[in-house]
Amino acid sequence: MSETLYYIICIILSVAVLSGISLMSKVKTAVAGNLLSAVSVLLGIVITLLYKELFSGWTIYIFMLLGILIGSTFASRVKMIEMPQLVALLNGVGGLASALVGVLSLIGIGVVINEYPIFVNVTSVLAIVVGLITLSGSLVAAGKLHKILPQKPVVWKKHSTIVTGFIIILISTIIYSAFTSNTLIVLAISVVFSSLFGYAFAIRVGGADMPITISLLNSLSGVAGAIAGMAVNDLMLVSIGGIVGASGLFLTQIMCKAMNRSLSDILLGKTSVEKKSPKEVVAEADDTIEKVGDKVVEEVQQTEDNRLIFKRDEGEVLRAAKSVIIVPGYGMALAQAQHLVRTLADKFEENGAEVKFAIHPVAGRMPGHMNVLLAEADVPYDKLYEMDDVNEQFEETDVVIVIGANDVINPAARDAKDTPIYGMPVLNVDKAKEIFICNFDLNPGYAGVDNPLYKRKEGIYLLLGDAKETVASLIDRFN
Repeated sequence: MSETLYYIICIILSVAVLSGISLMSKVKTAVAGNLLSAVSVLLGIVITLLYKELFSGWTIYIFMLLGILIGSTFASRVKMIEMPQLVALLNGVGGLASALVGVLSLIGIGVVINEYPIFVNVTSVLAIVVGLITLSGSLVAAGKLHKILPQKPVVWKKHSTIVTGFIIILISTIIYSAFTSNTLIVLAISVVFSSLFGYAFAIRVGGADMPITISLLNSLSGVAGAIAGMAVNDLMLVSIGGIVGASGLFLTQIMCKAMNRSLSDILLGKTSVEKKSPKEVVAEADDTIEKVGDKVVEEVQQTEDNRLIFKRDEGEVLRAAKSVIIVPGYGMALAQAQHLVRTLADKFEENGAEVKFAIHPVAGRMPGHMNVLLAEADVPYDKLYEMDDVNEQFEETDVVIVIGANDVINPAARDAKDTPIYGMPVLNVDKAKEIFICNFDLNPGYAGVDNPLYKRKEGIYLLLGDAKETVASLIDRFN
């Protein structure tokens, strides 16, 4: 294959990957975009093997086969509820692959640009550093999501000083690699301190900020790949890695905006450290919640299993509704209730109501988590509405059904200063006429802030327990 043809193919495949990522930004075209990007990457591997004349290396195919088998196993066995952990792990694996390329390049295996040793050394060490930061940070993120590690931020004594020290050591090591031939010392320092830095920065990120952290780690995995491509003079790897890194960074910025967070504050753990007791600041915000609805719940009974049963006929409210907004959250994912939620939506529509799904950008544990779950239940794409498109409609909506969401509907975000969610844009559920909340309990959400919406006296129905059971009870009320 000629060099010119190789460059042309690199450009075409890079544009194809970029187009696939663009298609994934829309629900209707997400599947096609994912397939386009995956096929383009596969073709990139084949073209690279052909151009570099590596087809004779039979061991390559053994490891490719192992990768296919492992990936296929994950795809078929990992539950949808565990998808955030898997995404975090895959980000880490991408970082590890780039780090391995950097290691081999640093010790002189597979280097093509021998006439530029300083460039090769520096880019190799950079690939190791960024790759291993991605790996260790992703492992911590996956551990937090899987509840192996504490979900709340872990802040050490003089944490910022320790992290700053790691950064100084890593920068010094990268600079030192340009002037030394002792690659083993450079390798040892970069491996140890980059792994420690990844752990240190990820461990103090709170669970409420985990979607942003996963998005950032995704970006870092792409950056690591691009740097590794520079080290081994692989144009395709540089291009694709750069696209993944840039798209991940854009997504991170979008997520930060959606949560009204500063990325630096998230990485420093500041947004998850409460200055006051959540109950104190939420109590200050209680008076700001408007009492909406003309029907008052006169009496509430509490059963032995701590469920709140309202004597008023919920079925009458549900059947009379002509406009409905369903708000899914992590509780729906945890209970795997998405199929019952689809059935509930069908019941409303059969009864003549218009149904919409309100999707908060950070609902769940990763970007697009709710979209994936609802797509699995065959909810039509045109019924999914982003927060900015649906927020003004809550006030005119007859009934809102909340399925396992808390922080993203918490009105305390508007008024409760000094809490992790203060200033975060939320869905305006509290402005609806009638609200059914199908949450497991009344405990605070992932951010640890009490929800004053639960204390509202009018137009509120709390159905506590497993989302499958509570949603099923709503469906029964149509019969």
